[in-house]
Amino acid sequence: MAFAITHFWPGGTQEQYDEVIAVVHPNGGADLPKGQLFHAGGPCEGGYLIMAVHDSRASWETFRDETLMPRTAGLAGGFTTPPIETDVDLHTLWIAK
Repeated sequence: MAFAITHFWPGGTQEQYDEVIAVVHPNGGADLPKGQLFHAGGPCEGGYLIMAVHDSRASWETFRDETLMPRTAGLAGGFTTPPIETDVDLHTLWIAK
């Protein structure tokens, strides 16, 4: 089952996002990690929001544990607080062709 996750950082900035993306997706998203179907991020009212869809919760957990957390641990210039996280086991996922 597809799995979506959002992370919201109150007060987060474009600069912080750019620092994180530079180490997590160093090729600018040209090839997302195995199992990741979608990534989007942008400023929103009150902070910064990142959205991702994976083909399964297990895919997300592998990405989080093996890529995201190790690469951002102690990162200078990245987000300084944990995000507000929302996860969803998706019932429907339509992707344009």
